[in-house]
Amino acid sequence: MQLDATELTPVINRLKRAQGQLAAVTRMLEEGRDCKDVVTQLAAVSKALDRAGFVIISTGLEQCLAKQDSSIDKKELEKLFLSLA
Repeated sequence: MQLDATELTPVINRLKRAQGQLAAVTRMLEEGRDCKDVVTQLAAVSKALDRAGFVIISTGLEQCLAKQDSSIDKKELEKLFLSLA
């Protein structure tokens, strides 16, 4: 199943922000920053990635329902969704 890139622009932007946050976490560790600050930033990165994943999967499900494409493996979509839970 191909996803429409124009629908996923917000997801792409979220992933780019998460990439920057992850780089900041690495820098914080290298600088010996406070554990609480590092974990807080890491949790923010994790949440951003999870949200991006859910949006990608929900977009796929919407396309599946809208097109009623019988070639789309609904069980595979379910497994992807559950892998983020």
